[in-house]
Amino acid sequence: MIVRPAGDAALLLITQPAHASLARKVMEACVTLADHPRRAAILHAVGEHDTGWQEEDAAPEFDPANGVVDFIHIPVPVRQRVWPRAVARLDDDPWAAALVAHHAITVYERYRPEAEWTPFFTTMEALREEMLERADVARDHLPADYVYLRLGDLISLCFCTGSADEQRIGDWSVQWTDPVVLVSPDPFGGREIQMDITAHRVRLEKVGSASELAAEINRGEAVVVSGSVMARPTNLIA
Repeated sequence: MIVRPAGDAALLLITQPAHASLARKVMEACVTLADHPRRAAILHAVGEHDTGWQEEDAAPEFDPANGVVDFIHIPVPVRQRVWPRAVARLDDDPWAAALVAHHAITVYERYRPEAEWTPFFTTMEALREEMLERADVARDHLPADYVYLRLGDLISLCFCTGSADEQRIGDWSVQWTDPVVLVSPDPFGGREIQMDITAHRVRLEKVGSASELAAEINRGEAVVVSGSVMARPTNLIA
């Protein structure tokens, strides 16, 4: 679950699959993907990369000391089990599945020295290898194709979390400056892309347990969060 402060003792909860769907919408406007020979598989991976979270988001965790548990702070076993699930759901598109397996390995790379993560990396690397062997694509295309997944992921995450922290992948920088995500260099050919996502507004005074959180979500106070993404103006580039 993505958790975004909403003021007035409230939070906005956004599911991971919804965030991934928004990432796909954004990357559909990427100029260099327009004629890419693997555009369909790349966009498939972008849009489905977080489907493994849907079971977890259906029953979000609550910590009495810290509130709603987001995808960053959820226990390690949960973070680890969602990714084989996501790859399995892309079994009919091995290149997309390989990209998602590579994504899981990449985003958690910092944990590689920790013993509790060793089985995770062994599993995900084996899944990536299996999908690469099945895909009718030279494996050396993987790093360049993956950039599109990660870029879309970061743009959508910056928007969904409302965090102003700059994020980077390679030469790209991504940063939320309400209500716009600024990206450099420009992937959209000078266009500004509208972003909208549905979130559940949760009033913290109504929630003291996981069951109360579920009840608050089921009451159905849904809101649409809107913004856009565009190239960072040249006068803002250091």
